[in-house]
Amino acid sequence: MLQVGKVLKSHGVEGEILVGVRDLAPEDINIGEPVFVEFDGLPVPFFIRSFRQRGNDKAILAFEDVATLEDAEELVGRALWMEEDLFEDEEEESFEDFVGWTVQGVGPVTAFLDIPSNPCLEVETPAGPVILPLHEDLVLSLDPDRRVLELSIPEGLLG
Repeated sequence: MLQVGKVLKSHGVEGEILVGVRDLAPEDINIGEPVFVEFDGLPVPFFIRSFRQRGNDKAILAFEDVATLEDAEELVGRALWMEEDLFEDEEEESFEDFVGWTVQGVGPVTAFLDIPSNPCLEVETPAGPVILPLHEDLVLSLDPDRRVLELSIPEGLLG
């Protein structure tokens, strides 16, 4: 199991809770899969009814079987856990995996730059390194066998 957050406090009177989260976004949540809260040393599954992001590191959650303020108060201070295998696919598709690939018509990828909301690749060209944005809308094709990435590069980025 992987700890993904901690219940900070109850929120409202209908059983919602404010959770401090780590590396968890709404798209990472599969409503069909439970999160676990430890009670008496045992993981107890809870299914999420709703998840609303609050800033970068907090979220408001509602669990299916937690409907009152009193129920929510029992969760305060407890850690939230998810099964680790739910994150395996995410790790396999890391942007860092493009280091060592070639951007077709440009050059080899030498680094991944994890700029918040704007991931970029550093690519070595004959004129020196350039930084290219890496967004799914710009990816024309991927060839994992040849490790070649074809990008639609915005005008002016290559000089």
